[in-house]
Amino acid sequence: MTDPPGSGGSGTARSCIYLDHGATSWPKPPEVVDAVVTAMTTCGANPGRGAYTMALAAARLVFESRRACADLLGVPDARDVAFVSGCTEACNLMLKGLLAPGDRVVVSSMEHNAISRPLHMLALAGVRVDIVRADATGTMDASDVERAVRAHATRAVICQHASNVTGAIQPIADMADIAHENGALLLVDGAQAAGHLDVDLVALDVDAYAVSGHKGLLGPQGVGLLYLRPGLDATELLQGGTGGGSSEEESQPQGRPERYEAGTPNTPGIAGLGAAARLLLEHGAEWRADEQRLFRRLKDGLRPIPGLTVFGPASDEPCVPTLTLVSDRIDADRIAFLLDRRYGIAVRSGLHCAPWAHRTIGTLDTGAVRFGVGHGTTSDDVATAVTALSELLA
Repeated sequence: MTDPPGSGGSGTARSCIYLDHGATSWPKPPEVVDAVVTAMTTCGANPGRGAYTMALAAARLVFESRRACADLLGVPDARDVAFVSGCTEACNLMLKGLLAPGDRVVVSSMEHNAISRPLHMLALAGVRVDIVRADATGTMDASDVERAVRAHATRAVICQHASNVTGAIQPIADMADIAHENGALLLVDGAQAAGHLDVDLVALDVDAYAVSGHKGLLGPQGVGLLYLRPGLDATELLQGGTGGGSSEEESQPQGRPERYEAGTPNTPGIAGLGAAARLLLEHGAEWRADEQRLFRRLKDGLRPIPGLTVFGPASDEPCVPTLTLVSDRIDADRIAFLLDRRYGIAVRSGLHCAPWAHRTIGTLDTGAVRFGVGHGTTSDDVATAVTALSELLA
């Protein structure tokens, strides 16, 4: 099978069969790499911090990247999209910037530590956190969420869009209806969904949506996005220079997106993410179809292996291309080690920064092995992975 467009082609050395796309996408499309290098070599000035040619070029680069990301996510006004260091910062900003002591939140049991740990700190400060349990596939039942929201006054419903453990896609549009009908916000962790799904934030009617740039969006590490719907203002986490508004002295400028982008921006990362967004706007539908085809082949190939339990929705149900598994013969860490050393297959074992999710599916004590298909995965990669596990567990 030939290399897919934008996968790096023969110019990218592949030292392994990479099936850890749930952690980060790799290899990056050459257009993303080129954009990062160009930003560092020809637009090295600080954007918005000068009126000379290079600074203006850097500012234009950031502007165009923001517009591309907003278009990809269905956001009409790019000012509603703030660049941050990653989804963890975005989650902290939307939680700590919108919740206060005395608030109550309803949250799914599948959340990543980027949600659960900030919520723990907020709970210590007086925010009430009520967890609604997902089913064994990691999928939330909207009726369970509705009952929890109606039980007491609720400030926010908090839910991931897709699971980094089972790949389950949550009913976000239904949750938006439930939240808004009960006077609550819907705050979403979209780290595993953006890029792997066609995400339209206006159609989903979310209030805040946190995005990782380096996973399904195919961008570099160290950059992400936070969308806040028009009229919803979060208290910023950081105060500092924004390149403008300095006459206000101590006060942080309140305009978007500058309010949430204090300090020198990660211009190379933003450039790479902008390039990735443009690629996905052009090729995303085709690439997502390829991912799903290969992922179904992987899941269907793994399920019949004796002694193997594969978690997540059934093969004919919608999901992002991520699954976890356990064996009744070999522990998860050993499987991952042997796949790497014997077959050159990169997967991740453990709890995947999501102990809540592993408690939900029953693997908190054992951990599990995670396989993630992404852009650049080939049919041969999938076939080798199925063969390797069949041999290991024979």
